[in-house]
Amino acid sequence: MAQEDSIFIGASRKPDDSYQRPESLLLRYGNRHGLITGATGTGKTVTLQILAEGFSNAGVPVFCADVKGDLSGIAAVGEPKDFLLKRAEAIKLDPYEFRETPVIFWDLFGEQGHPIRATVTEMGPLLLSRLMNLTNAQEGVLNIAFKIADEEGLLLLDMKDLQSMLANMATRSEELSARYGNVNKTSVGAIQRSLLVLEQQGGKNFFGEPALRIPDIMRTTADGRGAVNVLAADKLMTNPRLYSTFLLWLLSELFEELPEVGDPEKPRLVFFFDEAHLLFNEAPKALLDRVEQVVRLIRSKGVGVYFVTQNPLDVPETVLAQLGNRLQHALRAYTPRETNAVKVAADTFRPNPDFKTFEAITNLSTGEALVSTLEDKGVPSMVQRTLIRPPSSRIGPLTPEERRKVINASPVTGQYDQMIDRESAYEMLLARAKQAQTEPQGETQASGGGWTLPDFGGGSSQQTTGRRTGQPRASGRQTVAEAAIKSVVRSVGSSLGRALVRGILGSLKR
Repeated sequence: MAQEDSIFIGASRKPDDSYQRPESLLLRYGNRHGLITGATGTGKTVTLQILAEGFSNAGVPVFCADVKGDLSGIAAVGEPKDFLLKRAEAIKLDPYEFRETPVIFWDLFGEQGHPIRATVTEMGPLLLSRLMNLTNAQEGVLNIAFKIADEEGLLLLDMKDLQSMLANMATRSEELSARYGNVNKTSVGAIQRSLLVLEQQGGKNFFGEPALRIPDIMRTTADGRGAVNVLAADKLMTNPRLYSTFLLWLLSELFEELPEVGDPEKPRLVFFFDEAHLLFNEAPKALLDRVEQVVRLIRSKGVGVYFVTQNPLDVPETVLAQLGNRLQHALRAYTPRETNAVKVAADTFRPNPDFKTFEAITNLSTGEALVSTLEDKGVPSMVQRTLIRPPSSRIGPLTPEERRKVINASPVTGQYDQMIDRESAYEMLLARAKQAQTEPQGETQASGGGWTLPDFGGGSSQQTTGRRTGQPRASGRQTVAEAAIKSVVRSVGSSLGRALVRGILGSLKR
């Protein structure tokens, strides 16, 4: 049924209610992004699962979040249940084979997968401000903190680095206000309190090294299948802002690090953004505009972004216009807002004379979807009422023992388990404070000292798993020398990717 250049989605219904025509997604248009929508319980997770299987079988790595915990079954062989066999027979899926998908489990908290981290510098002031819900004045102070860190060669890797930087700024507020504008101690204190809340929510485990290396989520197996990277997000969803900010950061890292490839025969990576409404809720217009720019431009990097949400109204129109592949599950129309959502969804499809799209959306059964994908020359196909194919992997979660077995057999086992604490802003500022205490008073005043630094504990570990303290990570992210170089690059504009991503989604430049 499936072809090498496409992913089999299911079969569309004919006027006699039989399912005969196969519906597929062409791999060469897989990087043109997509949208999966539908009410709770209508089959969105299974649709995501079969698309992830299809991309994996085609050799395309996938990154997706497991919000409810039931997507983990994609790592296990499916079970021949009656309703699956009946669906396979209805769409003439022959042979219907059961097999597991190669999976790498990740978890920001390191409990249900490999720990996944980012440095404070990589996250940047804009995303951190959104994460901590800072005011404009507080965001300005945070930008100044990153600016000073760049100028003074201070690496901001973990939370205690940023806390130390803020404490330093509070004691130098008059000096810094004269150079950068008002650095209010009240704003600094508010940021510090927000950092404390973030730390209690798990930020201490997320910020630090070793940071995630993009190549580790773009692996393929020996038999040519792409790895499906599953982020355990059931616990993460208790902090929706951290969830959406992390995925947005990862999207920006992909844009920054991957080279231009134009329109490849198949995507280099497919990124599923589940619960996508969390990304756009309460986001400032400037951020929304720039998210739209990244979504539009990242396809030339060979990355396809698929938003998964309940309501098409959750996605701004500027972003919605970039999503060429649409799979719409059932929506209900009991309220005026729900009716409007159904109308919006219907209007985004190319009409089919065999049925009314608006009515079909409200009458779809579980496992059915209205499907429109890009055909030759990138033109959307006529919408079809489609019965989604059954997955080859298990529907439902893995047991804890099964999950642990997959984690232990992972190709990244041992690479991210232990946090590394190399010399960075905290250690450097602490050393300066101790030096200032031993210098003569006059010399201390001349050097701008006279401040004290609180001890956040932990110190600097000399155990860097084979890497000397201060030596850059293998991924080549920012060292002290790189900080100086990047400061110069930013001052002259740099490349489009740097200006757009580091400057827009969390850089030091505003």
